[in-house]
Amino acid sequence: MAAMFTRLVSTIFGAGVGFAVAAVPAYAADDIEAKAQACAACHGQNGVPTEPKTIPIIWGQEKSYLVKQMRDYRNGERDNPIMSPIAKDLRQEDIRKIAAYFAAKSWPARQAAAATASPPNGLAQCQPCHQPNFEGGPPAPRLAGLSYEYLVASMRSFAADERTNNGDMPKFMQALTDSERDAMARYLSAL
Repeated sequence: MAAMFTRLVSTIFGAGVGFAVAAVPAYAADDIEAKAQACAACHGQNGVPTEPKTIPIIWGQEKSYLVKQMRDYRNGERDNPIMSPIAKDLRQEDIRKIAAYFAAKSWPARQAAAATASPPNGLAQCQPCHQPNFEGGPPAPRLAGLSYEYLVASMRSFAADERTNNGDMPKFMQALTDSERDAMARYLSAL
């Protein structure tokens, strides 16, 4: 009887420990899911931002880029009245997990765009970092399919030295004319 009682207690204890160990990752995943849900208020429940002209798509975006941007918002290297306060409350580990969460999502499908024209002048200089198809790669973000308005505003802010959290982008954008940046943004948004 004592042996049976000992096995029963051991089994119950083992099951309790097993449940606790299994519940921690589930809780951690739920915690990141909850934190990521706050992002949906602006970046969209289905990956399509509520205001695509001023808010980028983050679903399917390059993980290293997302980590860098959230870290830069948190550290004050990039400023935004909405993102900066949110990022200041995130730990580095949360930033990594949130970036992985969104990077693992699929880029939102969109209606087929009209056939794109040939690439505009100056666009080839973007391919070593943003990749030949402009779908991004460490450490550069995906540009293909972002809105024209968001792209042209980002390019202008780099050219005007208003956005300085990337050492190369201001130089590249300053070397282009407004019309060249405009043509690049139109081309990339149609991809």
